[in-house]
Amino acid sequence: MEERKRLILEIIIKEHIATGCPVASSTIVEKYHMPVSSATVRNDMAELEEDGWIVQPHTSAGRIPTDKAYEQYVKEVANAELPKSESESLALSDPEDEIKAKASAKQLAAMSGLAVVWAFHKHNVYYTGISNLLQQPEFNQPQLMYDISSIMDRIDDIVGEVFDTIAFEPQIMIGRDSPFGIFSSTIMSRYQGKDRVGLIGLIGPVRMDYALNKARIDFLIKELSKK
Repeated sequence: MEERKRLILEIIIKEHIATGCPVASSTIVEKYHMPVSSATVRNDMAELEEDGWIVQPHTSAGRIPTDKAYEQYVKEVANAELPKSESESLALSDPEDEIKAKASAKQLAAMSGLAVVWAFHKHNVYYTGISNLLQQPEFNQPQLMYDISSIMDRIDDIVGEVFDTIAFEPQIMIGRDSPFGIFSSTIMSRYQGKDRVGLIGLIGPVRMDYALNKARIDFLIKELSKK
């Protein structure tokens, strides 16, 4: 990919993560001081769309990244460092204490603005932050709200189905690869506790801060793996 088109795609991804809105060529030129015209950026965006990196939602003038773009972004994005305030809030004094773990799950949901699923073992599933999903701008559609509600009704079954397939390190599953629906992305990992295997994951829109949310899951996995 040409350098300018790569930069434009990176800008579209970052803007979409930050706002949830389609990104217009004028935003790219004006906000990021691109040394080319809006017409040139629109031409580059048209080529990015032809190659499957971005798509035009409905009748909007802007574009949003496709699953393909986010999958590539995840491969290239650097690992984030968890802020000290977050690590202090998420730290577990007793990884085996389910009450304290549920409190940390609520903290994680509040920090990320996403939903959290926590299986203390394969058939003991706790989840919180579902209302966070319904507040995301891309989910503000009756059909998607129905789809999300249907998935949440089956969350115990879904976790049971995927439990044994999840690695003992954070896995990022985008769109069609997410067990919670093509409209979502999931960052999930199993962990080996003192006397049981558990699972923890974040569920959100395809548009999310993958680096920071992966760091959050990674931190908790290390906490939960303490013997």
